Amino acid sequence: MPPRFPLTALCIAALLASACTTGSQTSAPYSIKVNVDEVELTLHADDAQGMPVNDLRASDLQITDNGHPPRRIVTFQPMRNLPIRAGILIDTSSSMEPSRETMLDIATVYAQRVLQQATDQAFVMSFSKRSQTLQSWSGSPAALTAAIARSGNIPSTTALYDTLYAACREQFGRLAHDTTGNFIMLFSDGDDDASYLPLRSAVDMCQQTNTAIYVFRPDSAITGLHNLSDLASLTGGRVFRIGASGAEIDEDLHIIQANLRNQYRLIYNPAAMPHNGAFHRILIVPPDRVAAITTRSGYYAPSH
Repeated sequence: MPPRFPLTALCIAALLASACTTGSQTSAPYSIKVNVDEVELTLHADDAQGMPVNDLRASDLQITDNGHPPRRIVTFQPMRNLPIRAGILIDTSSSMEPSRETMLDIATVYAQRVLQQATDQAFVMSFSKRSQTLQSWSGSPAALTAAIARSGNIPSTTALYDTLYAACREQFGRLAHDTTGNFIMLFSDGDDDASYLPLRSAVDMCQQTNTAIYVFRPDSAITGLHNLSDLASLTGGRVFRIGASGAEIDEDLHIIQANLRNQYRLIYNPAAMPHNGAFHRILIVPPDRVAAITTRSGYYAPSH
């Protein structure tokens, strides 16, 4: 999560994003009480065999924020086997038509074989110029699969950033994010030609709700690949290929599950937090027995 600060500065952006969801009613404003100088993030650690490392302590990690160690570690705690909350977001614009059948198959596999009915829930949203919630939060594979199948092709422009902002604010924003593992399964080529909001606003809202973006992109995606890479890296997710084989898709879904069910929660006070809107690069160096750390690459400081 980014520096925790009041959301009042985002009111205009929130209203714009809310207007981009069809069939929805304007919700009452809400606020979150936060501390202005804390940075919160989740991280996942793997060993050389790709297995989760679940016994780390804060003293095992070298953490820098814009090159400086934190002033203080507030919290470092393991989070194991949390209930998963997933948003399945399907780009239905015409540029995604060649990959439509495969991306719906991947989403269906997740709903039917990976989602755990007893504990997990997901919602389904389609989007092009506007977004539409096809299925609200549910643990039913049948209901989710039916909603995925209804995400028809709409030859239109694409409002990717507005959709991500609205999904994180209206769906994940109402969850107790420290008790669930949150992620968006995004099917898109990364092109955006209709959003009111910039990529940064979408990233900020997803970071505030501790929601990682895991992208499935078509092999043909070229112009939007940089956008997809930024969305994933800045929220602690990854980018996968829609055109991968069935075995690779199973491995991709396994990676997502392992990351979300084996996490650490880290909250720290940075050495300095000027309210200038600047980007802060986060670097975490693990001990030698850890081969890789998955977390977001940074955050934007508040601008006032």
